[in-house]
Amino acid sequence: MRPRTILVIEDDASVRVLLAQILEDAGYQTYEAANGREGLEQFRANPMDLVITDLEMPEMNGLDLILELTRAFLDVKVIAMSGHSPDELQTARLLGARQTFAKPLDLSTLLRAVQYELLH
Repeated sequence: MRPRTILVIEDDASVRVLLAQILEDAGYQTYEAANGREGLEQFRANPMDLVITDLEMPEMNGLDLILELTRAFLDVKVIAMSGHSPDELQTARLLGARQTFAKPLDLSTLLRAVQYELLH
């Protein structure tokens, strides 16, 4: 069975690399993007099992990304995260994010959420 694929979209390179490493250590195949536009292009070229995205990013923010993804891919699974406004996280849910997390992240909780989303 092929490993499940996860696209991590985060403009902070250290956070992006950390998340990708933790997910790879858990057995997932990860791909990375530095902003929403890059992530959208990657997903369109190669749809993945799950997207984990930050909301505050240059070029295309996470809310616009979620809107584009859920319009084009009805069954896309998105987990959103933000270190800014709780209102943003609520908006992300309204736009189609299945789960949302405030930063700083609790990595074990995030891993459980990833496992849950990939099973359902």
